[in-house]
Amino acid sequence: MYIEQLQLKNYRNYEQLELSFENKVNVILGENAQGKTNVMESIYVLAMAKSHRTSNDKDLIRWDQEYAKIEGRIQKSSGPLPMQLVISKKGKKAKCNHLEQQKLSQYVGNMNVVMFAPEDLHLVKGSPQVRRRFIDMEIGQVSPVYLHAVSQYQKVLQQRNHYLKLLQTRKQTDETMLEILTEQFISAAVKIIKKRYEFLHLLEKWAIPIHEGISRGLETLQIKYKPSADVSEQQDLSKMIEVYEEKFFQVKKREIDRGMTMFGPHRDDLLFFVNDRDVQTFGSQGQQRTTALSVKLAEIELIHAEIGEYPILLLDDVLSELDDYRQSHLLNTIQGKVQTFVTTTSVDGINHQTLKEAAAFNVEAGTIKIIQ
Repeated sequence: MYIEQLQLKNYRNYEQLELSFENKVNVILGENAQGKTNVMESIYVLAMAKSHRTSNDKDLIRWDQEYAKIEGRIQKSSGPLPMQLVISKKGKKAKCNHLEQQKLSQYVGNMNVVMFAPEDLHLVKGSPQVRRRFIDMEIGQVSPVYLHAVSQYQKVLQQRNHYLKLLQTRKQTDETMLEILTEQFISAAVKIIKKRYEFLHLLEKWAIPIHEGISRGLETLQIKYKPSADVSEQQDLSKMIEVYEEKFFQVKKREIDRGMTMFGPHRDDLLFFVNDRDVQTFGSQGQQRTTALSVKLAEIELIHAEIGEYPILLLDDVLSELDDYRQSHLLNTIQGKVQTFVTTTSVDGINHQTLKEAAAFNVEAGTIKIIQ
């Protein structure tokens, strides 16, 4: 799949923008703070209905305006697909093929993107929250059911935490409601964990050979899920429910004392091992970067295997962060296969055929021109 046309209205520093792209590498050049990343972000938001840079949707709306609108025409093997997302202070409205989508979980997944930005190099060494967000966003692209489960889980988690606070401050003494919320919480939690295990199993399958290639056969990658309760991949849903029920019974008093839910998918983590050593703790910066790059390239292949089409790849200011060898590996992998957007201040020093054949755009103060 690829994006053929993009239109922005009142988005970030763009009052109005209309661009056409080719199904190849598109390089967006410009100095910092001119609007390069805003174009890249808008493509991501069109696909995912949320930004990778901010959790506050109001940040996406141009100063003093009521709404922002992103429109795109996507070409898929099934034909053209018009998509539209309107972001206002009241919320978001999404259209796919001119039809308004009742739920964002029905909208997400129609257009698939893989974003690789400098912060993704922190996937390995960053906080567990970064890795949880990564896994939720990626599974959500290929499984609308998962997005729905996460949404349900977050609602119940919020209600459960609120009730635990009431019990903590003795504004409530009846624990019956806590038991009902715990039951709903566990039901949503185990579905999420089961899907995460399945996804990571597939991701690892694709990432191992990629990582071996980048490390010239010297390193073997493993990806492991680290749950906050004693569940495992081998257990079925009923066994996981049993483990959770037991765990919550054990920690119930501590949860009430602290007024918060202490276990669940919102506390789980991912671990990356290279040659059986934890990369986060013992890996060099080079190993951490190779791991992050392998995982991102594996995502592209995984999405292709799941939906039968390659996603759109967004490389936001990341080439300058990689050394020549990793740059070349990345560009060789995508060559002629994936529509790719690259933002950079300069392509000087990147000597690769893929970039020589790319379409180039120059951004200056919120205006974009094609470089002939």
